[in-house]
Amino acid sequence: MRILKAAVIGVGGISHEHITGYQNNPNTEVYAFCDINEQRLYEKADRYGVPHERCFTDKDEMLRALPEIDIVSVTTWNSAHAECTIAALNAGKDVICEKPMALNAEQAAEMQAAAERNGRLLQIGFVRRFGNDCRTVKDFIDAGDFGELYYAKATYLRRNGNPGGWFGDKSRSGGGPLIDLGVHVIDLVRYLMGKPMPVSVYAATFQKLFNRPGIVTSGGWHAADRAQNDVCDVEDLATALIRFDNGAVLSIEAAFSLNLEHDEGDIQLFGTKAGCKLDPQVKIYTQMNNYLVNVGFDNDTALSFRGLFQNEMDHFIDCALGNTACIAPAEDGVVLMKILDACYESARTGHEVLI
Repeated sequence: MRILKAAVIGVGGISHEHITGYQNNPNTEVYAFCDINEQRLYEKADRYGVPHERCFTDKDEMLRALPEIDIVSVTTWNSAHAECTIAALNAGKDVICEKPMALNAEQAAEMQAAAERNGRLLQIGFVRRFGNDCRTVKDFIDAGDFGELYYAKATYLRRNGNPGGWFGDKSRSGGGPLIDLGVHVIDLVRYLMGKPMPVSVYAATFQKLFNRPGIVTSGGWHAADRAQNDVCDVEDLATALIRFDNGAVLSIEAAFSLNLEHDEGDIQLFGTKAGCKLDPQVKIYTQMNNYLVNVGFDNDTALSFRGLFQNEMDHFIDCALGNTACIAPAEDGVVLMKILDACYESARTGHEVLI
């Protein structure tokens, strides 16, 4: 089996998961890096063993100079996703682009069109689809054990978790916790429900706490370019009610900054035969022999971010090699961006938005 030469565009924080995913797969070689920050570019090159002559600050120059590149990871800030992805697709490369797919559905559709026009693979970084918890629940759903799934609740709430840097700058991120965190759980719920199409959204966003200036402690993920004087013009809390064409409804809450006791993140699905919770352990609630029964699992069914990203990268590589069909294709990213666009528009107008 041939070894795929992989390039990474944008070597900030999340790129580590892509780079190590390639390094841990015997069918890929981490071949080239590109980043507009030259200092960070060469630091990462030295860290991961990429020769400086295969490091570039311009994506187009890299793609021209190294036609032997087979696959590309786009791990830039959100505003560069479309431009970098389309350039790589036009150069004949298969691409995995981090979530969210783009700043809006229009850009996302252009990316999908570029993939189709060039006959190339475009996978979107919906990493939660590759978790043990997702696989376990999907096995029960596919077996019919949940019956009709008609309602879901999802939360991704941080008490003090604005990553700073570009994440708080709307011009680069496209928004706050809704587009950064909410995208994960909205996509996972839709995937588990069988990918129904959205028909309407009612949403609200709030800018009250921002990035909690003056608070000296902050846990969790930090942007690589974080600084004390960062711009913060994104929402710090978003909530939405999303209705799908099969009648199912999803209630979503996502926050960077919220006055609650501790961070929260769980998904609940409700069906006619059973319900479940992923928090990160999988728990199923059903009835047997006229008794209400709770079903638990061992730790192998828990959410593990370490395993998630490797599973995702292995899948992308298998798809690029032609061994399997992609389970996180571009068209799903376009649908997700339509949902996010509708959420932000509903929040702006104060009215329901039809999709």
